[in-house]
Amino acid sequence: MRLTSPAFPDGGAIPDRYAKDGDDLSPPLLWSGVPGGALSLALIVDDPDAPRGTWTHWIVTDLPPTMTSLGEGATVGHVGVNDWRRAEWNGPAPPRGRHRYEFKLFALDRELGLMRPTRHEVERAMAGHVLAEARLTGTYQTAAENGRTAS
Repeated sequence: MRLTSPAFPDGGAIPDRYAKDGDDLSPPLLWSGVPGGALSLALIVDDPDAPRGTWTHWIVTDLPPTMTSLGEGATVGHVGVNDWRRAEWNGPAPPRGRHRYEFKLFALDRELGLMRPTRHEVERAMAGHVLAEARLTGTYQTAAENGRTAS
């Protein structure tokens, strides 16, 4: 599978619009190559550079395998509980420095059927059911640290 965003290239900077500094919208995502046997898709977005270990920003499960994109600010599927304990997208907000944000899309051979799951619940339910995975990495540093104004 392949996962991309029209908002930023793999390894590139995530625009302020998608961060806590800006409008805090989830970025648009596009994907292709979902295996034929997939029954659902799951998305996990996290920050592996967070001071206290990997920080989860967004979880979405039970997306139809026929979907090929999520629009900006999308609210579809079953949204899980992130590390702010909210069932929503919460964008990049690193306390200092430039952090990486990993968008991981999983094709699964089953639907998870979890309502407001935590990351650990999703990972447990996905174990042994992942047919394919795609990753997209963006980076972000706060506008104040970059010497710019959020847009």
